[in-house]
Amino acid sequence: MQEKCDLYRKKITKYWHSHSGDWHWLIEQPKDLATINRTLWKASVPSFSFYFMLGLSGLVATLGLLANSVAIIIGAMIIAPLMGPIIGIAYAMVMANRRLLRRSSLTIFKGIILTIFTSWLAAEMVGLTNINSEILSRTNPTLLDLAIALAAGAAGAFANSRRRIADALPGVAIAVALVPPLSVVGIGLANNRQDLILGSFLLFLTNLIGIIFSGGVVFLCQSYGSIEKAKQGLLVSVLALLLLGIPLGISLEQLLVQENVRKSVNTLIRTQTVTFSETDIRSIKVRSQQEVIFIEIEVAAPLGSISENQVNLVRDFISRELQEPVRLKVRVIPVSVIEAMVKAPRE
Repeated sequence: MQEKCDLYRKKITKYWHSHSGDWHWLIEQPKDLATINRTLWKASVPSFSFYFMLGLSGLVATLGLLANSVAIIIGAMIIAPLMGPIIGIAYAMVMANRRLLRRSSLTIFKGIILTIFTSWLAAEMVGLTNINSEILSRTNPTLLDLAIALAAGAAGAFANSRRRIADALPGVAIAVALVPPLSVVGIGLANNRQDLILGSFLLFLTNLIGIIFSGGVVFLCQSYGSIEKAKQGLLVSVLALLLLGIPLGISLEQLLVQENVRKSVNTLIRTQTVTFSETDIRSIKVRSQQEVIFIEIEVAAPLGSISENQVNLVRDFISRELQEPVRLKVRVIPVSVIEAMVKAPRE
């Protein structure tokens, strides 16, 4: 039996080699050290082009956030040049290249200051104080954001080490979104909102450390540097990830709890309340703060069709069902229906 298996395996191998053609040209090797050194040094030097493009990116991101426009924010991500020096730090870490590490770190620090200042100035000049969903979405990072940063860092390092997939770098920049969180910091400074500042800067740190760590691992896997050289940098990165994991884990847990509560509230008000069972419910938002559940419901209904007493009764019902103190806010979008009836033509 074993002899037959070996015979069949030899026949299949022979057939494959005789019909597969010469595919050695598809085998792609990583860039040599001189090439990748030159590429990352150029990306890490704070030139006029770097500052100019980063300033424009911060301005576009700020205006997009204030306008609540996803398309504009994506445009800001594409033109932002911050990914280069961050990958430079990852490479310098595994190669124990202290000069490149200092240069990349200084470039990132200057870029952070420039982006925050640009965003603060733009927010002050525009004068909009409305904090919309695009701004708030960047103030509550979770472990999911860390996973995205790790994946994006690995993709960025791999793209920088291969000649044929450098076109993927703009996609990496969009995935990890480095500039918008810094722009939210600037908006928070302009509006004196500490929660916006801390939450968005935590998101930026999550992206930064995640990219550096996974980028360094990818470089190591491609035989750039060595474990001995990268040991100290990897240790610092791991400790930073563990420290970040505490607030990110808590935030993810809160997010899951809020989503479960939102689903429960949605089921309760749609199936067990007279007030909302026949209304057009547009959205239900739930957040928890100081052991109180804040629920905001947006419905489309004729003006005056929902009274304050009805809202109070629904609040008490939800509070009993969830066994938690509830604060309910209902936003009614006025709806009026005008219908022209059929009229027979005059003879």
